[in-house]
Amino acid sequence: MCEASLCDNHLIVHSKSPEHVLCDPTTSLEDRKCSVHKKILEYYCTEDSSCICMSCRVDGEHRGHQVETLEEASEKKKKKLRNVLQKLMTEREETEKRVKSLQERRRKVQGKADDETKRVTDLFRDLRRRLEDLEKRVLRDISGWAERVSCPMLDYIRDLEIKKEELSRKMRDIEELCNMTDPLTVLQESDTGDLWDTEDGDDEDRERHENLLHDGGDVVG
Repeated sequence: MCEASLCDNHLIVHSKSPEHVLCDPTTSLEDRKCSVHKKILEYYCTEDSSCICMSCRVDGEHRGHQVETLEEASEKKKKKLRNVLQKLMTEREETEKRVKSLQERRRKVQGKADDETKRVTDLFRDLRRRLEDLEKRVLRDISGWAERVSCPMLDYIRDLEIKKEELSRKMRDIEELCNMTDPLTVLQESDTGDLWDTEDGDDEDRERHENLLHDGGDVVG
């Protein structure tokens, strides 16, 4: 193995010699020498998994060990690496397939979720519209019921207010008569006949009052 770096012209001469072992150029030739014997590394000890020189093999600590040339060991290692590379490539392809299948599944799930979201959104929008319509109708019915029940009450309240004023007038007239000291004046007082009629229409008013208190039915029919 030549330790000199050669140009193309000189490399041709060395490449034709069987005694010369050429290798790729390296920045440090010391890395290719045995650290113990300072000789070129030529063999690979399979028992210790280390590169050795001729002296290591013949006289050194690797004597009697199973060894191979660097080229043989390198080719074996390359073969193992190629097998590993092929397995890694196969595993990567399987991984890519899994990624694609999961991405496709995720797209389908998202698409279904979007469809369901739209369906539910439309459903609740329709329910809200129906509830709003129902609310308006019920409020309309309540308002109508209140007006239907209240109107007769208002009419009757007006009648009762008139009656109350009439009763108050009669009370004042009676009180005036009771306060008179002249018997003749009391007895001769004109238009006192209506003062005795205090129960006119009382039964009718009572019945009308009871009907209005209990009539009206349910708020929403």
